[in-house]
Amino acid sequence: MSAEERAGGAAADGGVLGRRALGRALLARQHLLERTTATPAAMIEHLGGLQAQAVPQPPYLGLLSRLDGFAPEALTELIESRRVVRIALQRGTIHLVTAEDCLTLRPLLQPVLDKALRATFGKWLVDLDLDALAAEARTLVEEQPRTFQLLGTELAATRPDRDPAALAQAARALLPLVQVPPRGLWGRSGAAAHTTAEAWLGRPLDPEPSIDDLALRYLAAFGPATAADLQKWCGLSRLAPVLKRLAPRLVTFRDEHGRLLHDLPEAPRPDPDTPAPVRLLAPFDNLLLSHADRTRVLPEEYRPRVMTQNGLVLGTLLVDGLVAGSWRLAEERSGARSLTVRPFGPQLDPSDRRAALAEAERVLAFAGGDGEVRFEAAG
Repeated sequence: MSAEERAGGAAADGGVLGRRALGRALLARQHLLERTTATPAAMIEHLGGLQAQAVPQPPYLGLLSRLDGFAPEALTELIESRRVVRIALQRGTIHLVTAEDCLTLRPLLQPVLDKALRATFGKWLVDLDLDALAAEARTLVEEQPRTFQLLGTELAATRPDRDPAALAQAARALLPLVQVPPRGLWGRSGAAAHTTAEAWLGRPLDPEPSIDDLALRYLAAFGPATAADLQKWCGLSRLAPVLKRLAPRLVTFRDEHGRLLHDLPEAPRPDPDTPAPVRLLAPFDNLLLSHADRTRVLPEEYRPRVMTQNGLVLGTLLVDGLVAGSWRLAEERSGARSLTVRPFGPQLDPSDRRAALAEAERVLAFAGGDGEVRFEAAG
């Protein structure tokens, strides 16, 4: 018996959910079976944020795939008004989250940042007074937002034996640093300049954030899921006891491999045969990054073609609820912007190709493209 099954105690199983059933449940909660008219802020909150280290397109395109009537100005206004922010959170990567989630999630995920710092820069930080470093860095970035290059140089001025890049990354881990606009704005951008969340939002971090609430919100957007899935999404470890504690509020199932799945009783679990429309997912979409077992939406044979060796996660084509290709926007020599769809497997059937064309034209129009949609040969 696995550690997760032991942690699940004697909770009664609700039966087996196959891969297709898990995929349909995930798509329903991600609003990829049917788009919604929810506000961008409400969707960002529901999803627990949008991965946003690539700028500026992924968060905007992630909302476009899920929302009817979404315009880029709606998200830009949220960023400029400080109602959503860009900050390192789940898995130590930059996410776009609501101001409230920034203040709650950042202290919960502090261990993720600490672990990444030790793994990558630990040898450069031996015997360094990290409290003093954090205090000095806070003073600097709250005086004026700074890039990591400038911050590292300034911190090294009083620590000439230390690597500036390591000092800047230590500040990133020790402090809740948000990236200020115009970084990440549609049609604009700029260098990644940082200040603290407290200074930017005018409020302190949540002194008592709830790991239980984090787990419940994950299940609402990504369940049914194993403890390993939850840990993959957020980057924290040893979360099976959290799900055990929540057992009276949850239902359980098994997947095809016998693994214990946890879920909210009233969360949608559509019939596995529910039609799933063709969709174009944004690059770095968390739909593909938030489970230990991604095969509910990403066939294993296609994973290396979506997640590249240099850390990129391509925009993907969903057909019948599964990744079936990739897509990309490109600037032509003429200056026109075009979109290319690349199916992975067998040639798309005519109805799926028409649906993919319609989705691609929707994305291209949103991006202001005046080029054309192209389909590469399948394979």
